Amino acid sequence: MMKAMIFAAGLGTRFKPWTNQHPKALALVNGKSLLQRNIEYLQNYGVREVIVNVHHFSEQIIEAIDKNKGWGSTITISDETTEVLETGGGLKKAAWYFNSGPFFVINADVLTNLNLDTMMDFHQQYQPLATLAVTNRESSRNFLFDDENNLCGWKNLKTGEEKISRQKQNLIPKAFSTVHIIEPKIFPLISRNGKFSIVDSYLEIAKTHTIKGFDHSGSKFIDVGKPESVATAEKLFP
Repeated sequence: MMKAMIFAAGLGTRFKPWTNQHPKALALVNGKSLLQRNIEYLQNYGVREVIVNVHHFSEQIIEAIDKNKGWGSTITISDETTEVLETGGGLKKAAWYFNSGPFFVINADVLTNLNLDTMMDFHQQYQPLATLAVTNRESSRNFLFDDENNLCGWKNLKTGEEKISRQKQNLIPKAFSTVHIIEPKIFPLISRNGKFSIVDSYLEIAKTHTIKGFDHSGSKFIDVGKPESVATAEKLFP
């Protein structure tokens, strides 16, 4: 049975004033919270076992899950109440939950209709340690890939900062959609502890192991990062 993790622990600083009193994961898009929408999205692909990390107003998320009986899924809580661990630390804390086969990871604050079955077919064909959903949309921060979709680096277009894992010619920038497929055997390779970004771990691991990009340009996708993005999200996801 496939499992998934939803990152819902963030402070949502870009989403104030809502996040002064609520977690961003419970922000509504056409009457359904971002969290509910992503749980139902995973259900479309047969994923009904999900671990959700919580920190900011964690009790509200737990209450919503209990009240709605997980919207039909079995939800496990990864409690980060004492310290928000970011994506890497949060994933590592939840490693115990993933004991067999690849699993999905998604941020609570993104909405997409990316076909997860197609992404999984790609992952199983190439068998990397992780497959990262990306598109060719404009973004200030991009992963860099070679022409075989292997992760080779990262670049911040605003600051010019660049991190190269593999030296290749003609690296292709792509924007990360924060949807991942990960193999549990990646966990022993994650050397960092505590609070850290999974991006940094991916860049370290990509020096010696294969991490692939899966391009889903053309799919619906929105990062519901700011209050003004809700109106756009409501048009895309009725």
